[in-house]
Amino acid sequence: MLTVAQIAGIQAAKRTHELIPMCHPLLLTHIAVELTPASAEGQARIDIQATVQTRGKTGVEMEALTAVAVAALTVYDMCKAVDRGMCICEVQLTRKSGGESGEWSREDP
Repeated sequence: MLTVAQIAGIQAAKRTHELIPMCHPLLLTHIAVELTPASAEGQARIDIQATVQTRGKTGVEMEALTAVAVAALTVYDMCKAVDRGMCICEVQLTRKSGGESGEWSREDP
């Protein structure tokens, strides 16, 4: 199941320009989507992290965020028969480098 969600995230990153208005197609040089089972406060969860790179002069944060969101939606789709109350939470950028705005990192990862 996690492999299917991983592939969905990779495909989504490649098609971000088709999903988000005003995003332009980019030549991506690296896409990695990692899904890690975890538990918190007695509840099962899956942490999803995407890393996207390009050699261009633009940021790829929209591609990474799209990869995470689509991977999470894929997990939801495959698990909804077991628990429709699942929550897709805290989709957020944690670190970025490159592009016009340069380096950025969330203070509380």
